[in-house]
Amino acid sequence: MEIFAETERLILRALLPIDAEMLFELDSDIDVHQYLGRKPVKSIHQSISDIEFIRKQYIDNGIGRWAVIEKESGQFIGWGGLKFITETCNNQINYYDLGYRFIKRYWGKGYATETAKASLKYGFQMLNVPKIIAIADVENNSSIKVLEKAGLRKIETFNYHGRLHHWMKIDRSSYY
Repeated sequence: MEIFAETERLILRALLPIDAEMLFELDSDIDVHQYLGRKPVKSIHQSISDIEFIRKQYIDNGIGRWAVIEKESGQFIGWGGLKFITETCNNQINYYDLGYRFIKRYWGKGYATETAKASLKYGFQMLNVPKIIAIADVENNSSIKVLEKAGLRKIETFNYHGRLHHWMKIDRSSYY
């Protein structure tokens, strides 16, 4: 099991096929998808495919989202980390995107902020990237607060899949 980052309460490791059941619990929840187009997954087969897709990103791009494991319980509680974006988004391409998603019962515990900060540290210190981007629905105040706590700043708003989103960024020089 490859661990990419560790915090006081969390382990961020490679997503594995054994995570499919918990990933399905996460991504089948309509509330989790409130700001993600309201299209939760309908079967565990989709979660299995998602894990295979992410694991391919590890090989193709050297990075992909990680499983977030709560140290105290050993439970998969969500995913987070960086993803290398190779499609155009907001007229940008080939950049590192910070993201996270958690099972609802783990919301409000500071895990998203902890994951975001660990992901930034990995990106700047291990990957030596010049900047990290995140996007957040303008109505998703919780996620915007997490990103701002981690040091990202709103740059502009743009239309993403028919909804207004903030384009947020942190440069390497701002991180240190």
